[in-house]
Amino acid sequence: MSVLKSIINANKRGEQKGIFAVCSAQVLVLRAALRHAAQSGSPLLIEATANQVNQHGGYTGMTAKDFIAFVYGLADTEGLAREQLVFGGDHLGPVAWKHLPPEAAMAEAEALVRSFVEAGFEKIHLDTSMACHGEQEPLGDALIARRAARLCKVAEDAANGRAISYVVGTEVPPPGGVASLHALEVTPVPAIETTVSAHQQAFLAAGLDESVWQRVIALVVQPGVEFGHSDVHQYDSSLLECQRRFIRSQPNLVYEAHSTDYQLPEHYPALVADHFAILKVGPALTFALREALFALDHIEALLVPVCERAGLRALCEDKMLSDPGFWRSFYTDPHEREWQLGFSYSDRIRYYWPELSLAIDKLLQNLSKPIPLPLISQYLPLQYPKVLRGQLPAIALELVLDHITQVLEPYANACCLSTKKG
Repeated sequence: MSVLKSIINANKRGEQKGIFAVCSAQVLVLRAALRHAAQSGSPLLIEATANQVNQHGGYTGMTAKDFIAFVYGLADTEGLAREQLVFGGDHLGPVAWKHLPPEAAMAEAEALVRSFVEAGFEKIHLDTSMACHGEQEPLGDALIARRAARLCKVAEDAANGRAISYVVGTEVPPPGGVASLHALEVTPVPAIETTVSAHQQAFLAAGLDESVWQRVIALVVQPGVEFGHSDVHQYDSSLLECQRRFIRSQPNLVYEAHSTDYQLPEHYPALVADHFAILKVGPALTFALREALFALDHIEALLVPVCERAGLRALCEDKMLSDPGFWRSFYTDPHEREWQLGFSYSDRIRYYWPELSLAIDKLLQNLSKPIPLPLISQYLPLQYPKVLRGQLPAIALELVLDHITQVLEPYANACCLSTKKG
């Protein structure tokens, strides 16, 4: 039995078991997650999105095969056994080509799914919820389901007998958060029932037998968690009694919760107990990365001569202003834009880190010797007690990785997957 299926079955039995998915291709985020998994002995689900990684390279420049090789290399460095890794494809569908007519976009989506499965990804989120060129939103459940079944058939053909796990759903939140939380509502049970029925019928019509449907492990629904630029909609378990009853009646299904970033720590165990057994996290991890790097930028200004500084924060701002493609449609209020560019929960800055990798390396190298304790207390107070106790070296790289790990800990505690004591 696969790791994912074992966790799903335990959650269905009422055990406090789940798994979180690290949705990032950023090297320091991945190193932190891999190190954490190595120390805890737990499985680690890493997911790549269609925008990050695809058959044309995505914004990371990596194909699905490249991405797995990249993560394996980092895992070897961090001492994590490759067997602990599970790879998932997130938002696999026409999202990166929705500017094209439907058939052209779906042809690209087919090639995308095929490349992920052939590379060795085990969990595939079939996301066909977005309208393509000339279509009106929202798309109907039947059309979304037919397209999902079409992609599932491609995946099955490419799997060559391997058992792939699938995630489906028609109410998929946009990656990276939303601009407004005012209209946020929990997905009602009738809509969930319609989604399940539409996909079952579409799978059958596409010639996929019942055994394939049994490997659909999760539904994406809206549990009432989301984040905007400066606010977070926190989870309220009391609103989901009907949703809990419904999913308990479905033998093989749990819920998958997207946009769980920035929730209070106590909400993650509640989500898992309510059968949101797969928790997605991404922007909160790169947000923490940005926090740590900007803190180090302040420290660098105090310790390093001007001519030797990386000047990362200034470079970030210059790069974002000169190339606004990744944030222009998100940060639309000119009065708010100045702070949103660097500090929004949407964290559009994450798209610029690949081009700033040399500056990050220089910053970390400039602060590779022990940093004075008062500066750590001032700029990285969460790491300060660990440094005092001798649990954490006072050097830049270790401080950054630890700050990212602070985001992972509540997820890991809620999912109860650690195999190591103490």
